[in-house]
Amino acid sequence: MFRNISDICFSVFFFFFSERCDEVLASPLPYSAFTSSSVLAADFGAGYAKLNRRVGNGGWSPLDSDRYQWLQVDLRARKQITAIATQGRYSSSDWTKHYRLLYSDTGSKWKPYRQDSNIWTFSGNWNSERAVRHELQHPFVAQYVRFIPLDWSEEGRIGLRVELYGCAYWADVISFDGQGVISYRFRQKKMKILKDVISLKFKTTKGDGILLHGEGQQGDYITLELQRAKLLLNQYGSIQGHTSVSSGSLLDDDHWHSVLIERYRRSVNFTLDQHTQSFRTNGEFDHLDLDYEITFGGMPVSAKLSSGGRENYIGCMEAIHYNGDNITNLVRRRKVDTSSFRNLTFSCTESRTFPAFFNSTSSLQLPGRTDADTVSVRLQFRTWNPSGLLFFTPLMPGGVEVSLVEGKVTVHIYVTLGKNTRRFSAGSGLNDGQWHSVHFLALESIAMLTINGDEMSTVRAALPIQIRTGGDYFFGGNSSSWANLSPSQRSFQGCMQLIHVDDQLVDLQSVEQGMLGSFENVSLDMCAIIDRCVPNHCEHGGKCSQTGDTFKCACEGTGYSGATCHNSVYEQSCEEYKHLGRSSDTYWIDPDGSGPLEPFRVTCNMLDMVLTCRAADVFVIQVNAVTSSAEFCEQHVAYMCYKSRLLNSPDGSPSTWWVGRGNEKHFYWGGSGPGVQKCACGIERNCTDPRYYCNCDADLRQWKEDAGMLMYKDHLPVSQVVFGDVQRSGSEARLTVGPLRCQGDRHFWNAASFNTPASYLHFPTFQAETSADVSFYFKTSASHGVFLENLGNPDYIRLELKSATVVSFSFDVGNGAVELTVRSSTPLNDDQWHRVEAEWNIKEAVLRLDKVHRETRSAPPQGHTHMQLFSQLFVGASGGQRGFLGCIRSLKVNGVTLDLEGRAKVTPGVKPGCSGHCSSNGMHCRNEGKCIEKYNGYSCDCSLTAFDGPFCNDDVGGYFESGTLVRYDLMSESSSSPAVKEGNPGVLSAVGNLTREELSFSFSTSHTPAVLIYISSKTQDYLAVVLRHNGTLQIRYNLGGLRESFTISLNHRNMANGQPHNVNISRQDRLIQLYTLPEASDTEFNLVKTIFLGKVFETGQIDPVLIERYNTPGFVGCLSRVQFNRIAPLKAALRTGVPSSASIQGDLVESNCGASPLTVPPMSAVFDPWHTDSGNSMI
Repeated sequence: MFRNISDICFSVFFFFFSERCDEVLASPLPYSAFTSSSVLAADFGAGYAKLNRRVGNGGWSPLDSDRYQWLQVDLRARKQITAIATQGRYSSSDWTKHYRLLYSDTGSKWKPYRQDSNIWTFSGNWNSERAVRHELQHPFVAQYVRFIPLDWSEEGRIGLRVELYGCAYWADVISFDGQGVISYRFRQKKMKILKDVISLKFKTTKGDGILLHGEGQQGDYITLELQRAKLLLNQYGSIQGHTSVSSGSLLDDDHWHSVLIERYRRSVNFTLDQHTQSFRTNGEFDHLDLDYEITFGGMPVSAKLSSGGRENYIGCMEAIHYNGDNITNLVRRRKVDTSSFRNLTFSCTESRTFPAFFNSTSSLQLPGRTDADTVSVRLQFRTWNPSGLLFFTPLMPGGVEVSLVEGKVTVHIYVTLGKNTRRFSAGSGLNDGQWHSVHFLALESIAMLTINGDEMSTVRAALPIQIRTGGDYFFGGNSSSWANLSPSQRSFQGCMQLIHVDDQLVDLQSVEQGMLGSFENVSLDMCAIIDRCVPNHCEHGGKCSQTGDTFKCACEGTGYSGATCHNSVYEQSCEEYKHLGRSSDTYWIDPDGSGPLEPFRVTCNMLDMVLTCRAADVFVIQVNAVTSSAEFCEQHVAYMCYKSRLLNSPDGSPSTWWVGRGNEKHFYWGGSGPGVQKCACGIERNCTDPRYYCNCDADLRQWKEDAGMLMYKDHLPVSQVVFGDVQRSGSEARLTVGPLRCQGDRHFWNAASFNTPASYLHFPTFQAETSADVSFYFKTSASHGVFLENLGNPDYIRLELKSATVVSFSFDVGNGAVELTVRSSTPLNDDQWHRVEAEWNIKEAVLRLDKVHRETRSAPPQGHTHMQLFSQLFVGASGGQRGFLGCIRSLKVNGVTLDLEGRAKVTPGVKPGCSGHCSSNGMHCRNEGKCIEKYNGYSCDCSLTAFDGPFCNDDVGGYFESGTLVRYDLMSESSSSPAVKEGNPGVLSAVGNLTREELSFSFSTSHTPAVLIYISSKTQDYLAVVLRHNGTLQIRYNLGGLRESFTISLNHRNMANGQPHNVNISRQDRLIQLYTLPEASDTEFNLVKTIFLGKVFETGQIDPVLIERYNTPGFVGCLSRVQFNRIAPLKAALRTGVPSSASIQGDLVESNCGASPLTVPPMSAVFDPWHTDSGNSMI
């Protein structure tokens, strides 16, 4: 609705300018309308500088070719300027390559033309004949226009012919003196206003003042006012609807600023100088309830009494319109109340200030009295820089320096070659861009410093010397010829005005004309200071700070990083954390990356890939982003009732409903589905009373429950539950809403395969505001190809595989092509996944590859902040470029995932999905975990390993108390049949008669002796690993054929030292790693039956040495990652939810304290006394 209203408003605007504003403005003017800083000769005069004219010497050339020259055009009246054009001097070697543009209503107080927050430099000519025209991005209104040459022909000198294009402009102007107020009275006494369209232009030198105000008896009001040179729109509705929005900065610059306010109900467009903010007002009101009038220029007397003394407006306004009425025209026709004006004038009085703008190389020298006993300097300044030289004057001997140091005005009085100095300061935070006044007075034996006219806070200090002035005063910085006169090298960047020396106002016009003092690189009669933090280019709440040259963003605490706080420091899903190797834990996620949604905390279960969050902890819009990308979501709800109906089934109106995504009501309960007014028992047909579809609907005087999972993810999460059947006497109900649990990430695996060099997908045009980003994964066997491209004129953006090791990011933002490249140390065409991330913002461009390789390029000093593209975004080949062969997945533009699969389904030459995930990612499955191919990714099967986790790298271990044992039966006691099923053929067997086995585990203990592992059989064969009394490790083998067990004793180290040790034993026939069984020994481990961990508890014949020496009291300590061939007995015992033949006797607490290195956090010391420091032993 509001969008349509806005369209109507703008259609009216364009209808008004239906005749194109493109008339030739300069050429029809007389010779006298052109003036200049100087002329080379009479026939090079400014009046000859008309486009395509050949009179005189074919154009204007100044006497000297330097940056102090200018050409000025007087249009004889205010005009709207929409375009400009330049030419070199006819048939010569004189032309201007680059220039700037100034404009003014009066021929003074010049304003530089700005674009994209910069004083804009226009590209000019490279020969004398070809005209170069520029359409102005921001048309302006002015009577006087100045061209300032910056760069010119190397073969000749400055030469210029110009043209201005536009149309006539006229508007009633009203001058406000701070007393007069325009009262526009409504046709009705009270107005309930749904829609407002208010527009006006203003210019002022005052930073505070009310531009318009309206209010009602109910408390509603609307106010547009200046506060500290910023524009504030305040609105209040009677139902808790206060809204305040700020726009602009430095608006007390005595230049025209345009305002447009469009409101429809609660939707508002607030535009200041072409910058629009769109927002919705707070509260619940749709209309403003105002009394009979709205005022311009201030508040009526009745309202001002309660406004806290806020100031009326002082300055000029023109083109005031309110809801279709031309207020300024009504004032001229005396149709509105202007009785409060003492002298109503329809002209704009110019202020008498003559500002000077200083950059980092500027300096200004002014004369003063010589050999006087008084130094008196007054001035006003405004700056963003915390430090800079305000002025310096030499004394005889010594000098006085007044500087801005860390936002304070600091005075330094010193004696040449002496130690007698004085320093003192006043003020603070004076680098806020506002005008501040400084008055320094040194007289006889005392110096005084006053800031902002506050005489009560004047700082006084005794002088170390008798004042004798040197006669010269240096402002803003030091010329190279004056450098030895001041101890400070800090240059001032900003503006100064109303400079007084020796209590006399300095005539800066005389300085400009060369009749007084001297200057270098000072722009006189203008203040070109820019607020680079308005609008704020720091995103996501980043704090902007600035100097005269640049701005920077402080991103601490925002959850984002980068030059403009654009990049989220968090991953977008649990799936992404999983593939970074993270274990199950609580994480921050940011589902839309660089988008507007704030990050929030979730619990990630990496084994089941389930995300859990509580809707109460986050905004619904954030949860919606999770459910949109998830493959599956569920949320448990439970309703316990005592004589309280739930859905009032089968035919009644539901007593209870829940509100989900999109604020929609739903009338089904957990365990059921959309469109079915039932609970879980109604679906399963096992309700307490079969006549009803919910247990609670039976309305019984006993506690019942209806519970189940809500599983239709497009309706989740549950944001509100309304239950109404609790008002009857004796009715009670209890509600439980569980956390939202989601599984999978469709965006992370959204992929497409490009099968031919001409294959491509197309999407809507890439939207690049003040910042933009692109990220994706790719894999290919080709050595080159374009990933994506979007074209403009001349702007463009392209990401490309330039060679087998180089990725390129190139773009143009209107000032020439820029290319960033990163080079990989290994080939990128290895058919493995690689990640590319590219970002462009107003500060810099960044290209990253695989989170390792990175290149950064600072933004050029002048360029578009909005990339201007017109074609569609092509992924793959386009425009004759070399196409990409391979797979691209998880393509995100500004945090939004593009649906490659959906577009690929309807595009020839491109297939949805990407096969071979295991070939690219199988190496991530560790410890012999098996990679399982899935349509949208892969998973690691850890079932035949001693490890857990998404990549089979999480240790599974336990802490054994005294007497604890784990038993794992490979064969049943009653027969020779296996108690466990074999895995795939060809892998190591764990049952039957073995000629080969592998045993690996990790342990830590401080107790001896102990049986670590004992593997028995149906015969007398066994394998045992024990710790002897001295802490050394012994391996005992008996495979038959020998009188006694074969032992391997490792006597070189005490392993009962509380540190973790790894043990790996491998046997093939008689060969045990580096050891060999005797020839008489059998080679088969017959009828392997049981694995014991920690202690032996076995019937039948057992090695007596083992029992007598090592089995009592049992192992005390930690065992971890225990694996015998393809059996993981300890893991099977700890995973109680999985059927196995493992059992536990005694107390066993899961812990990885036996692992080295640690891969998951250890237990707390209360339960886990084993601290893993270091140590590793390998057999």
